[in-house]
Amino acid sequence: MSENTTHFGFRTVPEHEKASMVRAVFDSVAGKYDVMNDLMSLGIHRIWKRITVDLAHVRYGEKVLDLAGGTGDLTALFRKRVGAKGFVVLSDINAEMLRRGRDRIIDDGLAESVAYAQIDAEKLPFPDNSFDCISIGFGLRNVTHKNQALKSMYRALKPGGRVIVLEFSEVHNELLKKAYDLYSFKVLPFLGKLVANDSESYRYLAESIRMHPNQEKLKTMMEGAGFERCEYFDLMQGIVAVHRGYKF
Repeated sequence: MSENTTHFGFRTVPEHEKASMVRAVFDSVAGKYDVMNDLMSLGIHRIWKRITVDLAHVRYGEKVLDLAGGTGDLTALFRKRVGAKGFVVLSDINAEMLRRGRDRIIDDGLAESVAYAQIDAEKLPFPDNSFDCISIGFGLRNVTHKNQALKSMYRALKPGGRVIVLEFSEVHNELLKKAYDLYSFKVLPFLGKLVANDSESYRYLAESIRMHPNQEKLKTMMEGAGFERCEYFDLMQGIVAVHRGYKF
């Protein structure tokens, strides 16, 4: 890609247009986001998120930034770990997703010690050394400048802090990969049309997963941003991977 273009799924688009295009996708799917997540993964995404929080090693009283937090699944889990003495920021670049996440956190009785921020992961508006943990779940692939976002996360982490990236990744098993491709490009758009009246957003979802850096490439990117002891944990043969890195 040239310095002025980037990927939006399989399409090549001007860099300055990607953020608005991604925003349009999530504006479209926000109302059915949780229902579609359950349908697409048969509810398994909840297990992935619990594993992610376990790997974050968050402790009582710590401060957590949940980037691309959407409707608040990870925020709710982190809030239960850090308790009322801790602090969690639920953030998203999309206002509609953030509103739904805020409403859910309030409805679940977890609003104490949770704040909300509409922010761009590439330009975190927090002082250096602010958080014990920064997570981004199923959001990094939508970021235009991933290296810039990782560097911004590194800056905002306290020494000893860790970054956790939960994201779709590269499937290792060839037979599973073929079945997964069929599901992604045929079933997902059909479900999107049926449930959310939007097949194109879910076609973008499948395409964006294929364009995202695989496990080793993302690990290298994290190391390039300054993180140490970087490692990843494959779930379901690499359909999803959890990456973890530390700031020392």
